[in-house]
Amino acid sequence: MNTIIEHMTGLHTLTDDVIAMDFLMNAKSGVRNYAMAVTECATPEIKQILMKQLDEAIDSHEKITNYMMQRGLYHPYHVPEQIQLDLKNIQTAMNIPF
Repeated sequence: MNTIIEHMTGLHTLTDDVIAMDFLMNAKSGVRNYAMAVTECATPEIKQILMKQLDEAIDSHEKITNYMMQRGLYHPYHVPEQIQLDLKNIQTAMNIPF
């Protein structure tokens, strides 16, 4: 994106780690929603389709998690490091102009 437009819209403050974390949170939400839908469906055919979608959503979540961990953007096994990253991301999000 053009640097001038990025600054005018406030998007210059959206860093890769903020975008990646948002992507991960949405992937987690998708997994939860598919899992709930599987338990609520009425027919075996629909259940089979939803289970396939759930498996794909879990695979996507794993890929996103691995990507973030490899780049130091996510520390699920080191809570203090993750807290510091979360605080940094919160501060970045709060500094985006409205």
